[in-house]
Formats: sequence, structure tokens, C-alpha cells
Amino acid sequence: MSCKTVTWALWAVAWSLFSTASVQAEDRFARIATGGQTGVYYVAGQSICRFLNRGAVEHGITCAAPASGGGVANVKGMRSGEFNFAIMQADHQYKALHGLAPFAQDGAMADLRAVFSLQSEVFTVLARRDAAIAEFDDLKGKRVNIGNPGSGQRDTLEEVMQAKGWSRSIFALTAELKAADQAAALGEGNIDAMTYFVGHPNGAIQEATTTLDAVLVPIGEAQIERLLAAKPYYNRAEIPGGIYRGNPAATASIGGKAVLSTSAATSADVVYQLVKAVFDNLERFKRLHPAFAELNEAEMIQAGLSAPLHEGALRYYRERGWL
Repeated sequence: MSCKTVTWALWAVAWSLFSTASVQAEDRFARIATGGQTGVYYVAGQSICRFLNRGAVEHGITCAAPASGGGVANVKGMRSGEFNFAIMQADHQYKALHGLAPFAQDGAMADLRAVFSLQSEVFTVLARRDAAIAEFDDLKGKRVNIGNPGSGQRDTLEEVMQAKGWSRSIFALTAELKAADQAAALGEGNIDAMTYFVGHPNGAIQEATTTLDAVLVPIGEAQIERLLAAKPYYNRAEIPGGIYRGNPAATASIGGKAVLSTSAATSADVVYQLVKAVFDNLERFKRLHPAFAELNEAEMIQAGLSAPLHEGALRYYRERGWL
């Protein structure tokens, strides 16, 4: 064998080892798409990473959960490979898995997998009291923040509008502000109402109701009942009374679950270690945000999971005797 042949053989072995090490290093990383920094998604992602990173010396996995566009943008971030985990609404998980709008153009995401569900979320409409918006139909002719493109609030509002036969022209103005900016816009009088699909209590809603006289708007018309009957990922929900200033009574609406999702291609051990980190510390996790207070194992491994469970999650749940 010539010296040149030996050199190329050694180079090939070295490259193979390097490539394998690179893939393994990449596989030992969890990057979670969350949402805006004022929302529960961001807290959830940061909390998951907090517990997973505590065991990094043992399992070698590092975790990061940066702020992201939320909702539809999180699904797209997973599809592009920017993230290997994402927190999303249960309806987005369902639509992405089956290739339904707003993901129809990209096709079905057949490798989408569920990990566990988190807090319940409620479609929320908050209006300035002086805008005289007492019910959903009163939004006609008003200045409304419909949410930034790719957000969960935008997608849910568009489904509600479709159920009611509305188009954007029904509003005097449609703002496309991000969740973090809409409370300030409401307080400054730039919009009459803001929409959100979020867990409660929420920082942006607290900010708005503290700085101005604002009211939660109930949603409960017959068209919404038809929406609930047609869309299995939504359910009747309410915002508890008394958690926001000036809103002592419960507010009827629709809701669903926030779900942590991943891809079938994600390492089973990474998913297993992430799930273990959360459930082994669930009582501490629940204290990190009021929206997590009612979480329980039985519901988290079933409710809102509109995609198959990842094999790494299944492994942990079976070890615990839950499935």
C-alpha cells in the first residue's frame, strides 16, 4: 500500500470520527421555541431548560429556550431545523401534523411528535372600557390588534372570524403588533382592543388592566358553538374572575392546551432526559408560574396531545407505570 493511500485512509477514518462526534454533540442539545418574553410559553421553555441543564454533567445535554415568534412561527422553526422542540397550541400541532392551514403550503409534518401538554390556554379579548365593547360583536368598527403574522392569537382569531363570516374589513383598523407590544398600544389609546391566546394569569393582561380601565370580553355566540363542534382541538373555557383589576367575574371563551412538541428524528435519549427532568421536579416546576399550578401527570401525558407521543417520552411514562 502506498504512502498516499495510507494517508487518505487515515484521513477518511479521522473525518468519520469527527463527523460522528459532531452529530453526537448536536444530538445532545435541546433548543426550544417559546414565544414573547411576557408570555407563559417563554417561562415554560426557560423552566424546562432550568431543570434539564441541572443534570448536564450526567447526561451531557444542554438546553436553551430563546424568545421566538410563538404559534405558527414555532412550527416553521421546527420544520426548518432552527429548533428541535417547540411549545405550541394543540390546534397548531394537529394542523401541522395533517398539513392543514396555515401549514397547507408546506404539507403534512408527519414526523411531528408530542412530548407532554402544559397549561390550559384561553382565547382572550381585552378592550378599553371607554371603547364600549361588551361582547364579541361589539368589535365591529373598532381598532383591534389581531396579532403578528405567525402568532397563535392571529390564527385563532382568524378561525373565530371565519366561523362568524367576518373579514378584516369589519374592523376600523387592524394592528399586527407582537404580544409584548399590545398592552402599551391599548394603554396609549392606539387600539381599542387586543387579542391573545394565552394561559392565565398573564403579564401583558396584568399590565394593561393595571395601567388603564380595561375589560375582558366574553365569547359565547352560536357561531362559536359550531366552531367547537367542528374543531376537536378547542374546548369551552373561561378566564377566572378576580385575577385582573376591574374584572371580578369569570369570562366565557374558548381554549385549548399548550403542548411541547418535537420531531421523530430527535434523539430518544434527549427526549427521555428532558421529560425526566420535568416530571422528577414537577412540584418545583409548578411553582415557577401561576399558570402551572394545576398541572398534573395524568393530564399532561394525554390532554391536548394531537400528535403521537415521541418514543423517548413513551419510555419514561412506561417506566413510571403511567401508560
